[in-house]
Amino acid sequence: MNDEQAVETPPRNAPERDTLARDTPGHEDPAQVSRAAPEAVTAASPAARPRRKGPGAFTLLVLPGLLTLSAVAGFLALTGGFPPDWTEGESTRQDAASGIDETYGPWLRKAADACTVVTASVLAAQIDQLTGWDNDTGGPSGERGVAAFTDAEWRTWGKDDDGNGTSSPRDRADAIMALGRQDCSLAREVTDLRTDGTVNGDLVDLTLAAYAVGTDAVAEAGRVPADARTYLTEVKALFATYEEFDREDLVDDGAQANAILAAPVTTRTVTSPYGSRKHPLTGVTKLHTGVDFGAPQGAQVSAARDGQVVFAAMTKAYGNRVVVDHGTIEGKRLQTTYSHLSRIDVTAGQSVRTGTSVGLVGSTGLSTGPHLHFEVIYDGYYTDPQPWLTASG
Repeated sequence: MNDEQAVETPPRNAPERDTLARDTPGHEDPAQVSRAAPEAVTAASPAARPRRKGPGAFTLLVLPGLLTLSAVAGFLALTGGFPPDWTEGESTRQDAASGIDETYGPWLRKAADACTVVTASVLAAQIDQLTGWDNDTGGPSGERGVAAFTDAEWRTWGKDDDGNGTSSPRDRADAIMALGRQDCSLAREVTDLRTDGTVNGDLVDLTLAAYAVGTDAVAEAGRVPADARTYLTEVKALFATYEEFDREDLVDDGAQANAILAAPVTTRTVTSPYGSRKHPLTGVTKLHTGVDFGAPQGAQVSAARDGQVVFAAMTKAYGNRVVVDHGTIEGKRLQTTYSHLSRIDVTAGQSVRTGTSVGLVGSTGLSTGPHLHFEVIYDGYYTDPQPWLTASG
């Protein structure tokens, strides 16, 4: 058995955001495009030419072309030209819901690929809350660009990600990638805090709170701090606006959520189920966040599904613990954990397949004897593992 943490849902609230005009992506300085007006055509006398029974060649062939050129010229004058990464055949439309050019979708997704917690919609919502995508916004502390980086922050997180020869917080691609690096660093910190039992809550919520008030404040509160709730609520209110930018990355060749998990041990004897219980060592009654399988010391513990190891280390309560991220299932992230191991067979960052050994059954940490404490975390919250396990194992 282990000393699991009770799940608490942090309150969700955020600072009121000024409604800011959104930039239309393009060059910084709009091109000045002049329009040449066609010379007036002197009409001939009715007696000198036959009466037309329909539109002439000028109206049918020339005038539509002039109107089209005028419309294109007007577009270029307003936007400063085509986006730098535009190529023939590539769409440059602005999404009506999000108000940003869809060509930034690949940058948002690329930035989010740096970790398993942050998504493209999270990054886009943050930028919207910070500046409303206004690239010229300047904050009281010298923040610049759509992601509101200070010079000091930019020295830490900024790079020339789009390869145009400059690294600038006013370059939207560079700013998006830099925000992704910053958020993913915070996500790793709060993941470690939650894994060792220091904090509790949804990882996205904890990451956004760490961005707003710092990781130390989150650790001290043990959850989303009160002074980060208003920021968190406003950013999360914008998620739906940008959800189309999220890449659906289902594992196991697109298997559905009800394709569930393989048994992590061959012995399926449950010695302590999921749910509220009195801990046998501490005497405290709280949520038992997983299910305990009785198994002999040294028995193999296997990954329940394809995924990536995001944590593999010793912790105080869980002993040797492994956490595997399985990607998103129906838009929600799925993770499994394996605790009290006598040995860890994987390392953080390693990809595993269903059945890969992640370690051996043990009794490390707060435990009364050899067993596997197995958890399923879905959408950031603990859930009963039993319904996820296949009947055949």
